[in-house]
Amino acid sequence: MIKLEGLTKVFKGHNIPAVKDLNLEVNEGDVCVLVGPSGCGKTTTMKMINRLYEPTGGKIYIRDEDVLQMDPIKLRLDIGYVIQEIGLFPHMTIYENIATVPNEKQWPKDQVKEKVDNVMSLVGLDPDVFKNRYPSALSGGQRQRVGVARAMVSDPSIMLMDEPFGAVDPITRARLQNEFLRIQERMDKTIVFVTHDIDEAIKMSDTIAVMKEGQLVQHATPSDLLSAPADEFVSNLVGRNRSIKRLHLIRISEILEDVDRAPAIKDDTKEEEVKKRLDESDLRTVIVVDRDNKLKGVVGVNDLKRKTGEVAGDYYQEVSDTVTDDATLNDALSVMLEIGEGYVAVVNEDEKYQGTITLGDLLNVVREES
Repeated sequence: MIKLEGLTKVFKGHNIPAVKDLNLEVNEGDVCVLVGPSGCGKTTTMKMINRLYEPTGGKIYIRDEDVLQMDPIKLRLDIGYVIQEIGLFPHMTIYENIATVPNEKQWPKDQVKEKVDNVMSLVGLDPDVFKNRYPSALSGGQRQRVGVARAMVSDPSIMLMDEPFGAVDPITRARLQNEFLRIQERMDKTIVFVTHDIDEAIKMSDTIAVMKEGQLVQHATPSDLLSAPADEFVSNLVGRNRSIKRLHLIRISEILEDVDRAPAIKDDTKEEEVKKRLDESDLRTVIVVDRDNKLKGVVGVNDLKRKTGEVAGDYYQEVSDTVTDDATLNDALSVMLEIGEGYVAVVNEDEKYQGTITLGDLLNVVREES
């Protein structure tokens, strides 16, 4: 899909190339993450793909077509582009921001509206609620979703993403990453993704291209990178605790069937049954759901002591945080550390309870991967 041959960039006034003789191929439908320290040439490489920077030497091919022979404006309109700063136009509504490229392509208005509504829903922004708002009225995470929606609205086959989730807090970042991976499973885009964070690279990629001083050091799958770093630089970049890092590669859904799912109780369960289930629970906690199996909260031993009531619904307290079943085991670990518990409840996209993951489950996986 994307092929770089001997790609080189020397900026005016500099003797040392920012990118030097880079050879890299990205297969169709893959997410290739460029990772390395600041100044290693990863963003410069990405910006040469859509010719925001003109190469000093070498070739760029998309589907065997020479990019350097294309009209650069048309090229950019056909490639989705997401940056950390998001780059939303503050004087335009969310709808107008997302519709920028379709309007430039002079799509019919009804087609633009349909596509904008669809892509907003896809990234978790209700069009009826958000499309007439301005960027200043949105949170950082919501603005980032708008940036992704704008890049996707014209349905480009290629997307370039430069530190797209770097400007939000860690919990929001993990959720945006998971939502994007869920979208990628449906949309199957070819993506070049830049980050300085090796953990993000491992989580988000099909392949990782490690760069140093403008050159490619190693291009491998996340698993191969963890198993066989090419040299000391890559080994230091990956860091210690590679078994822990492998938690980025395993989805919660992959192990749920093999762990104690901690069956939930309905919110109308009688108090005596709640006490019985608490006595049987290793966690000394039971999960409470409604008739539709949607998570309501948890009941612990102390909740029965502090409150009075007749059924589980009288005792439960809301859960501090959850993870979805398509999140990674590392996401589960992060939430456990954040909420200070040895377990986390797992739900699906519809907030229906799927089971629990415990710290013990994660330790078992780490031992198996070691």
